Amino acid sequence: MSTITTKDGTEIFYKDWGPKTAQPIVFHHGWPLSADDWDNQMLYFLDKGFRVIAHDRRGHGRSSQTATGNEMDTYAADVAELAAALDLKNAVHIGHSTGGGEVAHYVARAEKGRVAKAVLIGAVPPIMLKSDTNPGGLPIKVFDGFRSALVANRAQFYIDVPAGPFYGFNRDGAKVSQGLIDNWWRQGMMGGAKAHYDCIKAFSETDFTEDLKAIDLPVLVMHGTDDQIVPIADSALLAVKLLKNGTLKTYEGLPHGMCSTHPDVVNPDLLAFIQA
Repeated sequence: MSTITTKDGTEIFYKDWGPKTAQPIVFHHGWPLSADDWDNQMLYFLDKGFRVIAHDRRGHGRSSQTATGNEMDTYAADVAELAAALDLKNAVHIGHSTGGGEVAHYVARAEKGRVAKAVLIGAVPPIMLKSDTNPGGLPIKVFDGFRSALVANRAQFYIDVPAGPFYGFNRDGAKVSQGLIDNWWRQGMMGGAKAHYDCIKAFSETDFTEDLKAIDLPVLVMHGTDDQIVPIADSALLAVKLLKNGTLKTYEGLPHGMCSTHPDVVNPDLLAFIQA
């Protein structure tokens, strides 16, 4: 397996396919998944001649099951170490859900020349948690419910999420894929319970407002209008207003996990943005 070891001794697993001389595309997965969640996109862009990279966030997948560092500052620092180790330049960083937060946090701090563009898909920025300054957010009881369900029966929780709201399989007329449900469960159960528990706070309570304001590179914000995990009104519609060079593309009726349910729709739009 390909890994790097970070300054605090954490092993970060990554995939790195394609010509080292080609433009790199770096994929950042959502909670509680792994680099495997990007298999479709990795193969699609590999076929288009790109260098494609995806890592397992610390505590997730095949990376170390960390007890500490499961927050956005460290996640972004891990990405910076990976980018340095692989000498990535002029890269496009694509993040889904929690991975979108990771992308915003990293890109806002990245070394000059490392990043060309970024994409946020069903992403958590600016901030998910409801507060006096973010009245449209989700109440803390939603995330407390996630934590309680994880502690009580993580294995069942990791069936209920993909079988229901994540892919929109709880909607009337939805075409349910048991394979997607099983693969979500497989990826989730590979990771560490402590890291996944901590990450709920990281994705729900981190305020990415200043990150978004600081990014001056082109950013594509993609979001399904029927996203039941990260509601569009308090995420993409606000995030694009904070970006200096942001473009919003919405997808009518598509769910949170639209990269997996509708790659035939998402992938060409990603390619068009990258090549523009």
